[in-house]
Amino acid sequence: MARKRYLYKRQLEVLDDLFSGELDEQSVLKKHKVGRSVYSRWLEDKLFVSEFSRRLESARLQSELIIARYSAVAAAKLVQLTESAKEETARRACLDIISQPKRAAKEQEQSSGRGNVTDERVQQLSEQTTSRILAALAEERKG
Repeated sequence: MARKRYLYKRQLEVLDDLFSGELDEQSVLKKHKVGRSVYSRWLEDKLFVSEFSRRLESARLQSELIIARYSAVAAAKLVQLTESAKEETARRACLDIISQPKRAAKEQEQSSGRGNVTDERVQQLSEQTTSRILAALAEERKG
């Protein structure tokens, strides 16, 4: 029966510090007295790389969760900015709102790996429509 191999305590401590976000890579290595050559060997070790990748994916998913949680709040604040007394701020907020469907389509395209998005829910506004909306908002602000 093959003996199951585990990471050393020192490797786990280095990984913990790398992913805690408090220190950069060089500082973590220095703190744990791990030389570059040793760290390079660890990066060639399948078990170490597997744990590193697992933690990296976990961190990515956590960041996506945070963004998803606050996207509604960010959208509401962006809508509020359209009422700003500063014309440039209001204009940029309007442009951001208008361009959001295009960004969502591009992100969906990148995440799905397809070159052609056919999702009818994602509608893109033409430049002419965008101009009309901005003009209407400008008129409303003047009136």
